[in-house]
Amino acid sequence: MRSEVPEPPPNEERGIWGAIAFSPTDGKHGFFWGADKRKEAEEIALKHCEHAKGEACKVVEVFRNHRHWDDDDDTGFPYQHCAALSVGKTAPAGESFWGAASATTRREAEEKATSQCGADKNECKIREWVCT
Repeated sequence: MRSEVPEPPPNEERGIWGAIAFSPTDGKHGFFWGADKRKEAEEIALKHCEHAKGEACKVVEVFRNHRHWDDDDDTGFPYQHCAALSVGKTAPAGESFWGAASATTRREAEEKATSQCGADKNECKIREWVCT
């Protein structure tokens, strides 16, 4: 007996979601990947950051990978496979220099995040990366 193919979820829920949360005041972070819904990925990444004792955690990057549906689902939210968080030295005001980005490859995500952080000028290093 053949089972029916399930209907794809609404456009805003399509994909495998991931998120990175970061607390710039103390450099703590959290991440999650593999969620069925964007909100779930964001909430879990935020909780991981808070459990790490982050005092000002916020979601700084959200990304998704496609499952077996069309890559173009007309939502305007791109399908990216990887995300990275780059953290540098502490700024005079006490916050960290940092950058977070997503891209289709790990290398590209890391390069974008490091560039946003300020690269060598701010002694930026990849703190976390994740690919779905």
